Amino acid sequence: MYQHTLTTLKNGLRLITVPMPQVESVTVMVGVGAGARYETRRINGLSHFIEHMAFKGTKKRPSTLAISSAVDSVGGVFNAYTDKEFTSYFVKLPADKLSLALDILSDMTVNSLFKKEEIERERGVIIEEINMREDTPMTKVAIDFERLIYGDNPLGWDIGGEKEIVGKIQRADFFEYLARLYYAGNMALAIAGGIGVNQGGQLAKLIEGYFGNLRKTGQKQSEHININQIKPRIDSFYKKTEQAHFCLGVPGYNLFNPRRYALAVMTAILGGGMSSRLFTEIRERRGLAYYVGADLDFRTDVGFLVSRVGVKLTKIEEAIKVILAEMQKMASKKVDIKELNVAKEMLKGHLLLSQEDTFNVAERHLTQLILEKEIRPYKEVLRLIDRVTVDDVLQVAKDLFKPEKLNLAIVGPFKDKKRFSKILKSG
Repeated sequence: MYQHTLTTLKNGLRLITVPMPQVESVTVMVGVGAGARYETRRINGLSHFIEHMAFKGTKKRPSTLAISSAVDSVGGVFNAYTDKEFTSYFVKLPADKLSLALDILSDMTVNSLFKKEEIERERGVIIEEINMREDTPMTKVAIDFERLIYGDNPLGWDIGGEKEIVGKIQRADFFEYLARLYYAGNMALAIAGGIGVNQGGQLAKLIEGYFGNLRKTGQKQSEHININQIKPRIDSFYKKTEQAHFCLGVPGYNLFNPRRYALAVMTAILGGGMSSRLFTEIRERRGLAYYVGADLDFRTDVGFLVSRVGVKLTKIEEAIKVILAEMQKMASKKVDIKELNVAKEMLKGHLLLSQEDTFNVAERHLTQLILEKEIRPYKEVLRLIDRVTVDDVLQVAKDLFKPEKLNLAIVGPFKDKKRFSKILKSG
């Protein structure tokens, strides 16, 4: 697979270059160790708000149109996203337009104007985004589940924030947040795609000209989050829907836990694809749902495993019982060696296929460097997946699938939570 070069600039900004000689495009991505977990309740949603404002005008390109026109003029694409611990800005365009990508991204992340009138205009846009998420049951239930399992702390709060809080964020809050977290030592830049193998040193000099004026230090800090759960928990949001949506899951492991690979294999077996146990039982054999699957969330100090289902209103209890039964089965009996190997090959295949795109390559290198402080080679990840045994999977299942660790979030026309509490207790 691809070999990367890591260079640290004079101001502390780290540069990752990943040559992919077979492609003619390049993705340039700026990653920041910033996100919702670095907010207080008073400014919940500000990380996401800042990401939006990066597109609203800079010193060199004073409007959204000026920024987008520069990218459109070469057939490129650009965007950004905010997560709990990571914020990303990226441009993907033809490799010979690399300098333009650097110019645009440095302008957006260093020289945004944050005009008062644009803040007010975008405030309305974000509130409508929050409304959209609240009105979309599949999204709403995922937000509710994170709050349920992580609790009333920054990891449990919605990335987009609450409408009342977003409505009160002031211009000064943006600059205070940027001073704390948008500094060279807390940022990195990845360039993946059609660049020369020996171009890393030349690029470092070029990038000094674009990002050399980044502040060197900041004040990054956050509280450590623990999940101390001693009994099952339920959150039910009443909404008239044609389908019930629920998330059923348990606390998992953090990014640094070596058992994360056994957990990933177990999750693949449980709900990782159309041949998984949950898909087979809930959709194929019983016809209860259209979408069903299991996902993982890894943070620097905590994580979770969750099963997500959209089910017939009259069949929600049956679907919950099926998932509980599959969890119990996983924790009481070793998986078949053939099933284990299929899951491992699926995970390895997904990883390898994802690395055919310059965006995925840049993102993987950036998130690992910023969140895990190191870039793990592909071969090492493949080796760690291969080392997972049936005993490893059983031990992880025994550790996680316990009645007192269950969390259930529901969106649908249900007013009585007791009926679901009984199911969890019996499960």
